[in-house]
Amino acid sequence: MRSHEKRVNVCPRTQGKYLVSVVLTAVFAIASLFGTLLFSADAVADAAESQAVAQVGNATYASVQEAIGRTTLKNTTVTLLADVTESVTITPSKGVRNVTFDLNGHALQAAGSAAITVPANMQLTIAGPGTIAGGTQPAVDCRGALRVESGTFTSDATLMRFAETDETSSQGSFSDGTFTAPTLFNLLDDAKNLGYVTVRGGEYRGMIPAGLNTLALLSGSFSDLSNLAPYLADSLGLIPGGTSGDGTGDGMFHVGDLAISSKQTSVELDPASGLQQLSADDLLTLTGTQLNGIADYRLVVDSDQLQALNDQIDRAMQAVEKRKAFEAVSQNITITAVRNTSDDDFTDANAARSSGMPNGASSRGSANASGGAGMQLRTSDHDGISAQVTVTIKAVAEPEEPEEPGKPSNPEKPEKPEMPRSGSAVQALAIISLLLVIASAICAYATVHLQSSRLHN
Repeated sequence: MRSHEKRVNVCPRTQGKYLVSVVLTAVFAIASLFGTLLFSADAVADAAESQAVAQVGNATYASVQEAIGRTTLKNTTVTLLADVTESVTITPSKGVRNVTFDLNGHALQAAGSAAITVPANMQLTIAGPGTIAGGTQPAVDCRGALRVESGTFTSDATLMRFAETDETSSQGSFSDGTFTAPTLFNLLDDAKNLGYVTVRGGEYRGMIPAGLNTLALLSGSFSDLSNLAPYLADSLGLIPGGTSGDGTGDGMFHVGDLAISSKQTSVELDPASGLQQLSADDLLTLTGTQLNGIADYRLVVDSDQLQALNDQIDRAMQAVEKRKAFEAVSQNITITAVRNTSDDDFTDANAARSSGMPNGASSRGSANASGGAGMQLRTSDHDGISAQVTVTIKAVAEPEEPEEPGKPSNPEKPEKPEMPRSGSAVQALAIISLLLVIASAICAYATVHLQSSRLHN
């Protein structure tokens, strides 16, 4: 009976302990599950954040195209967060027409089509350091407006294509950046014209095709001179021979104001070393005078001043030949940049024929490095730009009359007494004869005296 009661009293306690254990196990399991869920959510969030490649405001996106679509009127800037391979089209949200793409030091690589396409009626500004690489595709296809403030743009084909059609006209403005491709600018397939593209700065390594009549080059550096002349503004030329960081030439040509430069603005001719008359080409070479423009301009030497110099050269040559004195003389000569005209060759030929000169010879009124006459000055603010050089012919002193060289001296020979001539000669002979007679008498007397002295002895 007691054992039964004892057994009955123990059972409730055992059951209580079991329930507590179950409850604790359940609580631990729920806590573990909750922690796992929290960790998984954080991991997913971290993973999503690590895949973000672009940002608009504080929001990040896994693709550049998605970020462009999330731009607003208050925030139109898309910032690149990582290097990405993606071809994008500028199609922002409703009402947004201007988008700024900040490369932020990263690269956008094209994937199957142009890296960036700008539709009609859209405007894109590209800023910040970074790269847009087209690969086998263009870096940019533009039917709207493109403004490049900086960045590096590359392509293995055509770098950028623009289009003007019956409905729309593209626009381009380049203020800085580096642009490298076999062909820098060209038309889209359906384009009638390029549109209006202006280069205000940057470095361009590649060829620009001919015939893009709405392309204007106002500044910048170019590696290829082909076809550039028509695109330069009237007042601009190319300055060759830039210097790279290591002191060697960078091979680029830099657009700048039209200018004439001379390596020597003053030269001196020495008649003693030989002189000859100078042509316009000779003068330009002698002074190292050149124009930084290409094709559209050339240098013209004032023919009257050049003739005056040649007259002085003739006088100096004659003075040297005739051994006469020649005073030093200087002649200032003006060199002017003038524009080539389409009928220059025709004018040159007619001028040569009418003056009886061979084709290419200069006529009075103008002398130029290419020969010919009748140039027309370009109608712009920079027309008539000129420089001046000075040519001095050194003096020639009149030579002194040289003394006759002395004859070599001969050993002195005893002078033969000259025979007296006329009466004085007879008198001299008489005196000599008298002296001889007296000498003979003295000798005879002395002889007799000596003989007498011997006899007495």
